[in-house]
Amino acid sequence: MQKTINCFISGQVQGVCFRMSTSQQAKILGLTGWVRNLEDGRVEVMASGEVELIEELQQWLSHGPKMARVLNVECRAVDYQAFPDFSIR
Repeated sequence: MQKTINCFISGQVQGVCFRMSTSQQAKILGLTGWVRNLEDGRVEVMASGEVELIEELQQWLSHGPKMARVLNVECRAVDYQAFPDFSIR
């Protein structure tokens, strides 16, 4: 079953390779979507793929790359969207 999630990650998540690492993790899992920095210091992720793989990405987002300090992750399911790949915006 396919699913799309929209997540907002807060903490020390900008300037620590969070976007690049998220993109790499999503590609390893075979997910599509995008990741971007927000002006308020958070990172936003939109990801689509198999439910089990989406759940793996959500688990990974709770800690992110080594230099990150994740304080909060808020994810919600949204209407399924197909993306051509996983990109950094």
